[in-house]
Amino acid sequence: MSEIFKKHITKFAKVSDDEFEEIKKFFDMKEVAKKENLLEEGQICRHHYFVLSGLLRKFYINEKGTEQTTEFAIETWWLTDNFAYENRVHTEFYIQAVEKSTILYITPDKQEKLLKEFPVMERYFRFVYQRAYAAAQKRIKFLFSFSKEEFYFQAVRNHPEFVQRVPQYLIASYLGFTPEYLSEIRKRLLS
Repeated sequence: MSEIFKKHITKFAKVSDDEFEEIKKFFDMKEVAKKENLLEEGQICRHHYFVLSGLLRKFYINEKGTEQTTEFAIETWWLTDNFAYENRVHTEFYIQAVEKSTILYITPDKQEKLLKEFPVMERYFRFVYQRAYAAAQKRIKFLFSFSKEEFYFQAVRNHPEFVQRVPQYLIASYLGFTPEYLSEIRKRLLS
């Protein structure tokens, strides 16, 4: 499993085998059951999660009492409530395993020590955050540029394997509409 993480790091930064063995020590690994919450609203956000296998989602419960999914994380993606993690404050989000998952996680203190001992990891995390920021910008553009239907078609076109993997009610939650409306859109797409 650690080879997945090593391969991901080396996409953005050069680390030797010996350095990687030391870097690994800053992280803990955990098996997470399907539908298990790693973070719940009101808790202090104490971890940044890296998905080795499986699928996580981040969501909040809106004023109508409905879950609103804001992000997903599949293999080699990171997920946390960045604001709450960086500021060590209570979160407004939940992070939940959609599938049985294996994750690495790190605390803010350990991450700070990691960056001091291995400055090359600053580069790695800079690239991780840049990619996450770029993805968020693209999602915002799609939200403002496309109808909900077009947004769904873009998701199907650009990430068909992801759309097949994620339960439809969660896709609907992510796109901001009801599962029934998504069913109607899918019927039109297939006809």
